Amino acid sequence: MKTNNVLGTAVVTGASSGLGKVFAERLAKRGYDLKLVARRADKLNELAEVLRAKYGVTVTNYTADLSNTTDLEKIAADIQDDPNIIFLINNAGTSTLAPVSQTSVAKQKEMIDVNITSLVLLSNAVLPGFIKRNEGTLINIGSVLGAYTLPISSVYSGTKGFVVQYTRGLQEEVKGTNIKVQLVNPSITATEIWEVGGVPLSALDQAAIMTTEDCVDAALAGLDAGELVTFPSVHNQQLIDVYEDARIKLFTGSQTGKPAERYLQN
Repeated sequence: MKTNNVLGTAVVTGASSGLGKVFAERLAKRGYDLKLVARRADKLNELAEVLRAKYGVTVTNYTADLSNTTDLEKIAADIQDDPNIIFLINNAGTSTLAPVSQTSVAKQKEMIDVNITSLVLLSNAVLPGFIKRNEGTLINIGSVLGAYTLPISSVYSGTKGFVVQYTRGLQEEVKGTNIKVQLVNPSITATEIWEVGGVPLSALDQAAIMTTEDCVDAALAGLDAGELVTFPSVHNQQLIDVYEDARIKLFTGSQTGKPAERYLQN
């Protein structure tokens, strides 16, 4: 049956599998109509049929490669012109986990195009409407690798580091409004990105792998609780608080026009 009170339309990128698929299901259950974006039309169509039948919501699919400028601009133009869009989840991402010297420029550029450029352009598309209506929710999927780099993750960590700082900046821009901007930093999650990246899940510590369902449910619980930054797998909240406090103290400590004493010659 059709949900009696549709909350508006939610856009989910990378919706054909993994976190995006679960986000789509959870938002449909909450009563959002959906616009789903992914490269695989067959997977999107299967998901849309299930969500329409189960929750009675309207689902519109967009088959698009967000590393392709033409596809990205079409999606951005569509969601910019839709006043019903009240929610955007920038979930689409890609990775190649290997040293830079062993990664083609094309693969490096693809990570930048999908993980950074598409996220920025789609955020740009919805934020003016959110600001005008003083309402809206934006979730950007970052990563714990946005704050840590492995020998095989230089580019990927770089892109996620951008997502972290960009999202924190947006939070400052909308402070005091009814707009919610959440940064979600998952750790190892059971998605296809590992296979795509060249590191199969079977090669990782199985105890450290979180299911997509648990990750999404934690993210949405964090959103409901008003968290600006959600680390689904970090059990000790003090670790997050200390990191945030140190980040602010380091910035504050940099605000001087004099070189640090350790750099001054005797």
